Amino acid sequence: MSREILSTKQKALEINIESDVYGTLAEIGGGQEVARAFFQAGGASGTLAKSISAYDKTFSDALYNNNQVGRYVSEDRLKKMLNKEYEDLLNVISEQRDPNTALFAFADTVETLNYQKTNEGQGWMGVRFQGSDRQNPNEVIIHFRLLENDALLQQYTLGTLGVNLIYACFHFSDDPNSFLKSLMDNLDTFRIEINMIRMKGPDLDYIDNRLLGVQMVKNGMTHAIMFDKNGNVQQPADMLYKKDIIAIRGSFRPITHVGFDMIKTSKEMLQKEGIYDKDKTITICEITMRNLLASGEFDERDFLDRVDILNGMGQNVMVSNYMYFYRLVNYFNSFKIHNLRVVVGVPTLRNLVKKEYYTDLKGGLMEAFGQLFAENVKLYVYPLMEDKKINTGRFLQVDQDIFYLYQHLLSNEKIVDLENVNRRWEGIFAREVLKMIKNGDPAWEQCMPEFIVEHIKENSLFGCKAKQKKK
Repeated sequence: MSREILSTKQKALEINIESDVYGTLAEIGGGQEVARAFFQAGGASGTLAKSISAYDKTFSDALYNNNQVGRYVSEDRLKKMLNKEYEDLLNVISEQRDPNTALFAFADTVETLNYQKTNEGQGWMGVRFQGSDRQNPNEVIIHFRLLENDALLQQYTLGTLGVNLIYACFHFSDDPNSFLKSLMDNLDTFRIEINMIRMKGPDLDYIDNRLLGVQMVKNGMTHAIMFDKNGNVQQPADMLYKKDIIAIRGSFRPITHVGFDMIKTSKEMLQKEGIYDKDKTITICEITMRNLLASGEFDERDFLDRVDILNGMGQNVMVSNYMYFYRLVNYFNSFKIHNLRVVVGVPTLRNLVKKEYYTDLKGGLMEAFGQLFAENVKLYVYPLMEDKKINTGRFLQVDQDIFYLYQHLLSNEKIVDLENVNRRWEGIFAREVLKMIKNGDPAWEQCMPEFIVEHIKENSLFGCKAKQKKK
């Protein structure tokens, strides 16, 4: 059954005339666009107890940060806004309202384009609202990027998004996919990108935020979603800004000794370059949507199994729709990272240097290489045993018409072979290991560390026939 898409005014009016919903709106930085939408719809006096906007940073600090200077457009500031506004609402209003009334506090902190257009529009938005449990509220927080090149248009977009979020909280909390899709009602992906969402509360605890993130990529709301090593959804800029990145693309279904060796030798190579700092270097295991949808449908359990194992290793995980590596590089560099090292195997490198891989670009391979091999980017190549010989990036056979270009990349160390790899793992391929697991061939247990073997057995992952408890 298709969902009816209401206009922004219809949504605001519907909330305004609902006698069992009452709350406050607090907006800093981007105007009072959400409040404006409710006031223009009519009947707002029955829904809004208060609307406030703090433009001055000193006032914002006084209201929400105990007069201490801090980051204004941040998740931390948003949470402090929600804390204060919701607490004020309970203290002033709760005893005067019908006990069946669902109270809510909405807040956003937003940076729209400045007059010189030297910044990027982006912000945080959230709602804390009562549901089935009046004592313990639910909470939804999102981060978004405003993509329009005009501050006024960004403000209209902001107002629409805020109404969509409040409406979704009270109408789609039991349907996560409809909740997500409704956030883009009356909006387009060229106007806004929502790149993080996090839900919690008595009515929302059944939702896995990692699956929500993947659905966002699948729905085209964002190009990539990130989870930290604890499995928490994160705003990409908070993880990537001014960091050194090691990115490893794979299916990780499951991760084997080879994957571990890639991570280990990549860090060692970065140390050899003299730029490794454990506090400023992060490793990201990237899985593409194409990989997740390889069977035609998104298998939620299979995805969570992969992420659980990677998180258990202390790895960050990224899901993206970037089939091409040059687009992945552009994405990372949009966050002003320091250095990027993309780890690839020989088969992947062989595809990367084929002209037919870049038919989507007018400039073909040359245009792609110009983006792929940016100043701060190198490819780390993991060797492969082929025909009883070790094949590496340095000895890869390439087409004659790009031979000298490839030699140029090698000479300038834009393509670098990983060193000190463990030759014991040369014959391990994840797809073959997966077949062994499904077929009950015990040889798969030699292809990965023991703690992963036990985890797969105990949880019957990847088609493992039966649970086998560790002795």
